[in-house]
Amino acid sequence: MDFKAILFYIFAAILVLAALRVITARNPVHAALFLVLAFFTSAGLWVLLRAEFLAISLVLVYVGAVMVLFLFVVMMLDLDVDKLRRGFWNVLPLAGTIGAVIVLEMVFVLLSPAFDTPQPKPLPVGYSNTKELGRLLYTDYAYGFELAAMILTVAIVAAIALTLRERKDAKSQDPAAQVRVKASDRLRMVQMKSSTEVVATPTTPAATQEAGKGA
Repeated sequence: MDFKAILFYIFAAILVLAALRVITARNPVHAALFLVLAFFTSAGLWVLLRAEFLAISLVLVYVGAVMVLFLFVVMMLDLDVDKLRRGFWNVLPLAGTIGAVIVLEMVFVLLSPAFDTPQPKPLPVGYSNTKELGRLLYTDYAYGFELAAMILTVAIVAAIALTLRERKDAKSQDPAAQVRVKASDRLRMVQMKSSTEVVATPTTPAATQEAGKGA
């Protein structure tokens, strides 16, 4: 067993334990931190597979952005942990059964002869997995990539629409009303009476003295 295989088993064990702690930790902050550990370990596995771009993307996008947002939301909200975990043990048998079926399916796939792949060839000088990934995404898997992008866009719009709540004290704009506006509604002509012009009398030192005496 070479050093790379030892690292793989170490990372795999850490990843499995971190994933178990994500769903069994009672504190949501602890669960989110274990998920960060799982992401870092997955990035390490991708580095072993010579997929450095995917590993860096996982760390920057999920750990650096998504998990920070999760932690911010969890720590800002006043979550009732006991209420959330109520009924956890009631669904554990069903969840365990589904997990066991998934594990058996993965074992059957890994043990099937169709999964046997030849040894990877040595990479040429100047090889870039980022360039190769981009070539595959925009040539062989272009339609699948565009379909996934459309599904994610629809999911984002649906999430915003489902969580949108109108508040009386919040100012918002109605795009439909803005589109239906007419030019005649934007300008209103107001008839106003002309004001009389007041002529100011010139002020002289003598007039100022007379005004002072009269006061």
